Amino acid sequence: MEANQIVTNGFTSESAAKISRLQNEPPWMLERRIQASQIFEQLPLPKTNSENWRRTDIRGLNLKQFQLVTSNRPQPNGKHSELFPGINEEQKDSGLIVQKDATVVYSALSDTLTNRGVYFSGFKTALDERPDLLEAYLCQTIQSEENKFNAMHNAFLQSGYVLYVPKGVVIDFPLRVIVSLSNEAIADFSHTLIIAEDESQVTILEEHLSVDQQGQGLHCGGVEMFLGRNAFVNYAQIQNWNKKVWNFSTQRAKLEHGANLRWITTSLGSCLSKLDQLVEMNGEGSHADLLGLTATHARQHIDIHTYQKHAVSNSTSNLLYRNVLKDRSRTVWRGMIEVHKGAQKIDSYQQNDNLILSKQARADTIPGLEILADDVRCTHGATAGKIDPDQIFYLMSRGLSYNQAEQVIVNGFFESVLERIPLEYLRNQLQESIVGKLQLN
Repeated sequence: MEANQIVTNGFTSESAAKISRLQNEPPWMLERRIQASQIFEQLPLPKTNSENWRRTDIRGLNLKQFQLVTSNRPQPNGKHSELFPGINEEQKDSGLIVQKDATVVYSALSDTLTNRGVYFSGFKTALDERPDLLEAYLCQTIQSEENKFNAMHNAFLQSGYVLYVPKGVVIDFPLRVIVSLSNEAIADFSHTLIIAEDESQVTILEEHLSVDQQGQGLHCGGVEMFLGRNAFVNYAQIQNWNKKVWNFSTQRAKLEHGANLRWITTSLGSCLSKLDQLVEMNGEGSHADLLGLTATHARQHIDIHTYQKHAVSNSTSNLLYRNVLKDRSRTVWRGMIEVHKGAQKIDSYQQNDNLILSKQARADTIPGLEILADDVRCTHGATAGKIDPDQIFYLMSRGLSYNQAEQVIVNGFFESVLERIPLEYLRNQLQESIVGKLQLN
């Protein structure tokens, strides 16, 4: 535990108020915390008799074992000696936030971007420097009443970051965020808030990882993205917690006229993950590409619910999620395309492909359509199967071992997602992680 960190016992309204007082938050933030914490205390944990949770059993989760940590230290701006590998000096100075156990330990943004009005900072600092942004946007799309985890997040969030890109600003290199947990049973409530004004462009890479591979942890996160007219956001979230982390996240994006979102979700770690992801096309000409990559082994359980909502005419979306499963792991993907009444000329697609490497692994695929218009093209597809023995035989006949042949096939299966990740180092790191987790080496 860092010397400047304070542990608060229990997830209660008193704890939420204590966080707000320790950080000298504005009254509106305290009020929101109290409201959310009261809802959290009233709602039960989701059970399998609910359709959204029918395939995901969380009876093994004990919230009392996790610590709520508050930092009373200001965000540092100097050099940090514990930066993670793969970050060079240029990346450190151009746009980087490193967070450890709910505390930002490094933050930097180039003077060029700062002078152009770009704002990129940790949550606590943003609450002091840009309360206008947080009051207007924070948790506007994550409703506490939906479930206990949403309420928990809204009540106790105190980490994460805010990215604001002004109108017409184009950032031609990726910004990077690293969120890490140690081995101290920390509960992390990180929140990602991205606001891209009209005609702006930005790429953001966000990594979630464990410092200790045996440390328990809880991540109850949230993502909110707001894209103005003709804005472009390329957002990649790479989840690689250790096998003892419980991971819950509610993620939302809203697109205005002509906005374009590329959203990459990579799920490799955690003992159990439950993601709820929604993108709303609220302006004509808006488009979203949703790409997902999941690799599971042992007894991992990853449940992802995606929602493509078309509220207006002439909007498009495309989803491709690919999963590789091994051992006794399980994945659940539930996808829904919704077209509002009168929203014509919609083109929307969703595809979920599953490659199963063991007899005990299980992949559940549940696509869905809710169409209230007649001039649309909305389709879905799904596949699940094992590796073709003929492919293995062919590769082994060229001198590869069985594991090497399997690795080549898995890499090819994921290539359509991996190739969209901007940093070569990160792509290579992901491939190595996949090979290691699936024991393909």
